[in-house]
Amino acid sequence: VSVFDRASKQGLGSAYRAGFRRVLDQGYDIVVSMDADLSHDPVVIPRMLDLIESGADAVIGSRYVTGGGTTDWPVRRQLLSRWGNAYTRSILGLATRDCTSGFRAYRATALSAIDPDSTGAEGYAFLTELVRRLTRQGYNIAETPIIFRDRTLGDSKMSGRIIFESMLLVTLWGVADRLRRLRRFGRH
Repeated sequence: VSVFDRASKQGLGSAYRAGFRRVLDQGYDIVVSMDADLSHDPVVIPRMLDLIESGADAVIGSRYVTGGGTTDWPVRRQLLSRWGNAYTRSILGLATRDCTSGFRAYRATALSAIDPDSTGAEGYAFLTELVRRLTRQGYNIAETPIIFRDRTLGDSKMSGRIIFESMLLVTLWGVADRLRRLRRFGRH
């Protein structure tokens, strides 16, 4: 285990990009990301690794597949997360049920191929941006159930700005994807 301590908060996406860059440069085969506050139970990691070994390119610890869920979340937060993920799936045409879960395992070759350094989102939309890229490039994404336990110490990163960024980016990506398909359809 190595700890990568950054001098200041620069956003969730920035932290992921820096961490991914570091582990990809070190040549690991599989990269696992999770919350350090134990909201994500590490007991799920062997199941994630098994799914990678069985052919998945990425595995998402999902709150929204059978057997998954959340504990200790207020109803407002549960509704926001469920609605946001349903909106994201609908607008972007994704099969992934939990686009904003940060508990993931990636085959390093797939993660490198989608180039996290070239992403632009900073909040939870960063996680959606990775799912969108994986899906568009034809990578196999599996989901495995997790029970997300809300933090007991510290504050959530969720804010109005992060919600706005996610909604705006998902909508813009959805429009861009539809325009790209229309242009492609027009050429045939």
